Amino acid sequence: MRQLGKRYLIVTLLCTLAFIIFIRAHAQDEEIIKEILAYREKQEKELLDPDKSPLEKHERKKFKGLRYYPIDLAFHVRARLVLNETPVLFKMPTTTTRLPEYTKYGDLYFNLDGKEFKLEVYQNPEISKKPGYEDHLFVPFTDATNGDETYDIGRYLDFKIPASDEIYIDFNLSYNPYCSYSHRYSCPIPPEVNHLPIKVTAGEMKYISGDY
Repeated sequence: MRQLGKRYLIVTLLCTLAFIIFIRAHAQDEEIIKEILAYREKQEKELLDPDKSPLEKHERKKFKGLRYYPIDLAFHVRARLVLNETPVLFKMPTTTTRLPEYTKYGDLYFNLDGKEFKLEVYQNPEISKKPGYEDHLFVPFTDATNGDETYDIGRYLDFKIPASDEIYIDFNLSYNPYCSYSHRYSCPIPPEVNHLPIKVTAGEMKYISGDY
């Protein structure tokens, strides 16, 4: 009887622990989803703001919202950041003749759908001088959805310099450059090394003017 009692107690404790872990994971997922939704709301408000929006006045009048893939937390992934020990300034090609200077800050290594991938991370010295952007990092990338479901040139991710070499990157937060809304803008073209040979079905989709 004592042995059965011990087994029952162990099973009960394990079940309780599993339940606690499940509740915590669920709460973390809800928090991530809230952050994604808050980001999207902010993004759309800015597109309607005449002082911030890249959209022309007539485009803002008929703007009904951006198109996004459904939120998929499989694209919220843990990554390892390996710093570039010898950063050198280089000129990044854009959609115009403008050639802004960037340095390669490091490499992000992460796993998606059981496969290992890498993306280069960049920093713009001029942007870093602006208040609030001192620790800003930039990841332009392309994937197998470009030109069909997403903007032809590619999409962007932003994040801040992490406190350690571990960071979470969330492709649900990937967004279109301003030149996807208007040819008045000059946007960095993602380097070839930042092409992901898979479909990243997360984040902002191709902008379609007017009703859809």
